[in-house]
Amino acid sequence: MSKKAISIIILAAGKGSRMKSNKAKVLHNISGKPMLYHIIKASKELSDDITVVIAHQKEQVQEEMEKYFDNLNFSIQDAKKYPGTGGAMKNVTPKYEKVLVLNGDMPLITPKALEGFLEIDADIIMSIFDLQDPSGYGRVIIKENHVQYIVEQKDANDAELNTTTVNAGIYAFSKKLLQEYIPKLQNDNAQKEYYLTDLIKMAKNDNLNIVPLLVNEEHFKGVNSKKDLAEAEEIMQERIRNKWMELGVTMQLPKTIYIDESVVFEGECSVENNCRITGASKIINSHIKAGSVVQESTMIDSDCGPMAHLRPLSHITNSHIGNFVETKKAILKGVKAGHLSYIGDAQIDEGTNIGAGVITCNYDGIKKYKTIIGKNVFVGSDSQLIAPVTVEDDVMIAAGTTLTSGSIASGNLALSRTKLRLVKDFYYKFFSNK
Repeated sequence: MSKKAISIIILAAGKGSRMKSNKAKVLHNISGKPMLYHIIKASKELSDDITVVIAHQKEQVQEEMEKYFDNLNFSIQDAKKYPGTGGAMKNVTPKYEKVLVLNGDMPLITPKALEGFLEIDADIIMSIFDLQDPSGYGRVIIKENHVQYIVEQKDANDAELNTTTVNAGIYAFSKKLLQEYIPKLQNDNAQKEYYLTDLIKMAKNDNLNIVPLLVNEEHFKGVNSKKDLAEAEEIMQERIRNKWMELGVTMQLPKTIYIDESVVFEGECSVENNCRITGASKIINSHIKAGSVVQESTMIDSDCGPMAHLRPLSHITNSHIGNFVETKKAILKGVKAGHLSYIGDAQIDEGTNIGAGVITCNYDGIKKYKTIIGKNVFVGSDSQLIAPVTVEDDVMIAAGTTLTSGSIASGNLALSRTKLRLVKDFYYKFFSNK
């Protein structure tokens, strides 16, 4: 979608007390990214002039967004002197003549959902919902497709209460209107705040053109509590799963599968039930079996699970990772690790087999060390490789071996076992004394 001649202002200054959290509301995650990220991402497809208004935890919010986006404008609201949505607009200078104002707690907004604001020419375009039960919402009174006024529920008469049209909270204004009316806003209300909605009344008094835009409630759902956050997550997850299934990914019982926004699939991939795939994971021509977790890892022409755990920075190519196998910062190429193993800080080459219960002992309590295993190595069950250690090509490590740091040359068998000792009749003697 090409950029349009529109400025976008995102109001992200609020604390979000109903979240019951020390974290700024807009930094709570939806599908692996802060909710504000999703709004900026959608906005970036429409505009090259985006301003984010911040106040509460302003440094953290700005720092977090700058991890993902360049060329953002940040405006710091003087929340003590000018609180409220109108106060947030005090120091913003948009570039274009049309200005779209979004809320930082609406992570389900999409570029397509915002297209209507671009297509209508009016002094104010005001988003509306039609709700079966509008209880708690301010009613929007419309006549001949023009907004007449907004009335809060507590102030509405019977006829107004029967109106099911409510304010969705998103607006497009002309730049000229904002420049004229924002300085005139007053805070003579119970909350002593400056309200953006007061612009509607001011514009109506001046006979300006205020057009309603009916929008889909799902896309403009606000997140004000942890319950709202969970509901938004469900919607976002359904979108992500549907996107990848439409692109050819096979999913078994998809509603049981969690996929972060940053995950990428390529080629012929399948994901079984109860899987979790997070971070910038990349899955290429691979099969993730039931109950597995993949974190910030890459799989190419491989399978993992059931109940496997690929921890961050694992890179698995043409390999089989079986049930209850855990990898971490491991590079495996052409490897079989069938079951019950931990492979951490390791590099293992093709043709190598990792037996059941094998552990790379990579951490001594202070530092982490690397295990390097070459091609065609057979590591027997219940072996421990105490890093740093290097095993060259064509080596056999006998079951039960503890391999201490050093290097095993090609062609060798490594065998480390204590001699079996039998104590005759020990069982009977032991229990006879109890």
